Amino acid sequence: MTDPQTPGTGSAVTETAVQGTITIQLDGNAATVANRPGETLLESARRAGMGPPFSCEAGNCGTCMALLTTGTATMRVNDALTEDEVAEGYVLTCQAVPDTPDVTVNYDE
Repeated sequence: MTDPQTPGTGSAVTETAVQGTITIQLDGNAATVANRPGETLLESARRAGMGPPFSCEAGNCGTCMALLTTGTATMRVNDALTEDEVAEGYVLTCQAVPDTPDVTVNYDE
């Protein structure tokens, strides 16, 4: 039988933060927050204190659509945007997770 581990002596599992920033442009204002792994652009906008538009949060309605002007992001689900809109750089922010450290998303475009 092995000895039990003494509390506080084990290795801690920590989430490594992605280096970079998310900049949100909404209603003529801008806010910047640190890029967090796995966080959607909508979640980042809320964390920045912005009031981004959203409705279903499932990638179905298109209410949260915004234009990426810097960086790239991958949408988990897209049942609302056309191929042309995606090609122009639009994303559903409720589903878009940054691929690059720095991303700028513009809800005003």
